[in-house]
Amino acid sequence: MVDQRVWDESQLRKYDFILKKIPRLPYDDPRVDEMIAANQPVVITGSRLVETAEKWDLDYFNENMGNDNCTVIYSRNHKFKFYDDSKASPDIKAEFTPTRKVSMKMSEFVRRLKEWKKGDERMYLQQVLNDTVGQQIVNDFLGFKWSWVNNIQKRNSWGSLTYNLLLIAMEGNVTPCHYDEQQNLFAQIRGLKRCILFPPEQFDCLYPYPVYHPHDRQSQVDFDRPDYTRFPKLKDLRGQEAIVGPGDVLYIPNYWWHHIEALMRGGYTISVNFWYKVGRTGKVAYPLKGYQKVAIMRNVEKMLVEVLQDHNEVGPLLRSLVVGRYTE
Repeated sequence: MVDQRVWDESQLRKYDFILKKIPRLPYDDPRVDEMIAANQPVVITGSRLVETAEKWDLDYFNENMGNDNCTVIYSRNHKFKFYDDSKASPDIKAEFTPTRKVSMKMSEFVRRLKEWKKGDERMYLQQVLNDTVGQQIVNDFLGFKWSWVNNIQKRNSWGSLTYNLLLIAMEGNVTPCHYDEQQNLFAQIRGLKRCILFPPEQFDCLYPYPVYHPHDRQSQVDFDRPDYTRFPKLKDLRGQEAIVGPGDVLYIPNYWWHHIEALMRGGYTISVNFWYKVGRTGKVAYPLKGYQKVAIMRNVEKMLVEVLQDHNEVGPLLRSLVVGRYTE
């Protein structure tokens, strides 16, 4: 059995950019609240948030959720880049092989994962937890330390909890760099994941896809094969990283870019996301914070796409507006 705490550098993919460590702090350290209030990532230890899920493994899911339908993503390689089918269009150049989403019984997923061999498509289960899953799983879920997360939500004036997502990843699976518009408490239950984060101030360095694209909110940069000619600002990229293991909770602030990978040769991993709506931002103060700038840019871009009805017209219009008028 794989030791869920032991790992070495050979299990990590190699990237060109500079990384520093995300702080690790006990749940009762006052600095935890300070970092969350400041929208800064932190690994929180000792919270016991998902202690009732410590027994979760493939056999446990098979026994208690075997007949439940689950959402499973397939990919031809290790990258599970989110693809929004609702934004698919014939005139959008396909520079990628989209993942495919299927529904299958948990028991079938468990069987296929145990029988997986090199050369097969990779799988990644991503299932919303609610009261329709197996009763024992529901009981475990209700036993989470909700008072702790509810206090975090209240102290930071977050909006409502939108959903909890159960993630079961094969070793080596990668969720490429992207950002979300919600606050995220990422709880690790089994195995080890490497989480690389970049602040919203580095928006320009990561070259996100346009809002109309099926890969909206995701970076165009391929970390495995960085193209510094096409993406020259990538050379200025600086990030933070953490290896999270069972019992760890990583706070991923809204609009922070994150790249998540299950360690190679580390066995499958189990995680649960706690997603919260962003609370009221209040009066705008200057200088604007990074996440405020990203939110404003997204809203402007969405508005132009909606008004112009042709995404090909957005770029030329913005260039006409800015070049020579707001540039020297």
